Amino acid sequence: MDHKMFCFQCEQTACDTGCTGKAGVCGKKADTAGLQDQLTGALIGLARATEGNVSSVTEDTHRLVMEALFATLTNVNFDNDAIEELTRRVEVEKQRVQPDCAACVSSCGRNDNYDMEKLWNADEDVRSLKSLILFGIRGMAAYAYHAAVLGYTDADVNSFFYKALFAVGMDDWGMDELLPIVMEAGEVNLKCMALLDKANTETFGDPVPTEVSLTVEKGPFIVISGHDLYDLKKLLEQTEGKGINIYTHGEMLPAHAYPELKKYSHLKGNFGTAWQNQQKEFADIPAPVLFTTNCLMPPKKSYSDRVFTTEAVAYPGLTHIGEDKDFSPVIEKALALGGYSEDKVFAGINGGTKVTTGFARGAVLSVADKVIDAVKSGAIRHFFLVGGCDGAKAGRNYYTEFVKQTPSDSIVLTLACGKYRFNDLDLGTIGGLPRIMDMGQCNDAYSAIQVAVALANAFGCGVNDLPLSMVLSWYEQKAVCILLTLLHLGIKNILLGPSLPAFLSPNVLNYLVENYNIAPISTPEEDLKKLLG
Repeated sequence: MDHKMFCFQCEQTACDTGCTGKAGVCGKKADTAGLQDQLTGALIGLARATEGNVSSVTEDTHRLVMEALFATLTNVNFDNDAIEELTRRVEVEKQRVQPDCAACVSSCGRNDNYDMEKLWNADEDVRSLKSLILFGIRGMAAYAYHAAVLGYTDADVNSFFYKALFAVGMDDWGMDELLPIVMEAGEVNLKCMALLDKANTETFGDPVPTEVSLTVEKGPFIVISGHDLYDLKKLLEQTEGKGINIYTHGEMLPAHAYPELKKYSHLKGNFGTAWQNQQKEFADIPAPVLFTTNCLMPPKKSYSDRVFTTEAVAYPGLTHIGEDKDFSPVIEKALALGGYSEDKVFAGINGGTKVTTGFARGAVLSVADKVIDAVKSGAIRHFFLVGGCDGAKAGRNYYTEFVKQTPSDSIVLTLACGKYRFNDLDLGTIGGLPRIMDMGQCNDAYSAIQVAVALANAFGCGVNDLPLSMVLSWYEQKAVCILLTLLHLGIKNILLGPSLPAFLSPNVLNYLVENYNIAPISTPEEDLKKLLG
C-alpha cells in the first residue's frame, strides 16, 4: 500500500475503508501509526521467541505483552516516545527469552519481528481474519491488564496472547487455520471478562443500583475518565479531606455503584456525557482531568494544560503519572483552578439531570424471581440489550430513537458508553423494576452474558430462544473481542451498527451472516418491527 499510514481498526475509520493520510480520524498521526505497527511486529517477534521456550516466560513478560497491546488500542497512546520505549522493552525481553538469537552469526529468521505491511497487503480474507484476531486480543489485553493491576491473572488468557500473535505472523496460513483462532479468541475473552469481573467485585464489592447526579458542586474538583477502578480508588484516598470533589466521566460512571468506592463522600457525581464530546465539554473546565485508559482525544488548547494521563495512556506534552500513583500534580492543579464559583447543572443528551447505574448481574439476579414472574404474567414481553461503544459518526442517534420507541412492556439492558445516548431518559418502571438498567462498563459485558444465561436456564431454553434482542454499537477493539465472545456462545441475530467493520471482507462477513445471522441496523421502526414480530 502506497499510503502515509494504514489503520482501519475503529468504526470511524475514513470512508469506511481505512485511514491512509497524515493522520487518522481519531487524531493519531501517521508516524505514530507506523510506530504502533513496529511495536506490534516486535510483539509477534517475541511470541515467536517463546514458542517451545515457555519456561523462559515470566509474569513480567505477560504484563509487558498486555501493556504493549493495550497501548495500540484506539484513543490510548499518541506519544511516539512512549511507544518507542515499549518497543525497546519488548526487544529486550525477546533477547532475554532467547539470548542466543542476538549473538547468532547465521540468523535463521525464525524469531524475526513481523513486517505489518505484509498483513495490510495480504489477501483480503486473510487480512480480515488476522485483523479479527489482532484487534480482538488488543481489546482482551485491556481487560487482562485491568485485572492484573488488581492481582488477578489467568494462565489460559496469558498463553493465548502469544498463540494469537504467532498466528498473525504466519504468512502461509489461510481461512482453515485462522478461523478456529478467531473463534478461540471469543472463548478466551469470556475467561478474561470473568477474571476481570471477579477482580472488580472481590476488590470493590458487588455493584448496587445507585442514582448519580450530573450536577457539579462549587469548589475544587477533579474529573477522572477511562475504566481503571484502581486508579479511582487511589485518587479518592489521596484527595480525602482536602476539600476536592471527584466526578467520573465516560466509562468511569459505573464506579459509583461499587461499595468500596461509593463510601467516599467526595465521590460526588458524573461530569459530561460520552467520550466523543470531551473536546467541547472540557473547554475551559476549571479543573484537571485524569485519563486512566481510553478514550482520550487530542486535547484542545483551552484545557490541555490540565489534562493528566496514567497507565497505558499517553499524549505528547501532557503530565504522565507513573507507577507510584502519586497524584499530587493533579491535586495541586485542582486547588489552583478552584472549580466553579457556584453549583453547575449539566444535562444529559436528552436533558436529564441524573442517571442510574449499578444493575450488574448480582443486582439483576437478586430480583430474578420478580423478572421471571413478570415475563410469565405478560408484564414483560421483551428484553433489549442496547449497548456498546459510542462515537462521533453520524447515525448514532439511532440508538436514542430505538430506546425511546421500545414498548412500555419491555426492559432495556445497557452497558458501555453507548448508554449515554439514552441513559438520562425516564422510561418508567415495570413491577417496580426500572425499564432502563445500566449494567456497567464495556468491561462488564460478562454480567449481561450471565443474566442471559440465567434467564435461559430459568425458562428451560437456549439464549437464542429468549425474548431477548441484542442491538449493539461498536467503536474500538474491546467491542471486537466482546462480539467474538458472543459468537463463541452461539448467540445469533445480533444487530450491529452504526456501520459494519471495515476489516470484514465480503467472504468473512458472509460467513457471519450465514452462521450467526448478524445484520446491520436499519431504522428503529423497521428493526423493532422485525425483532418484536
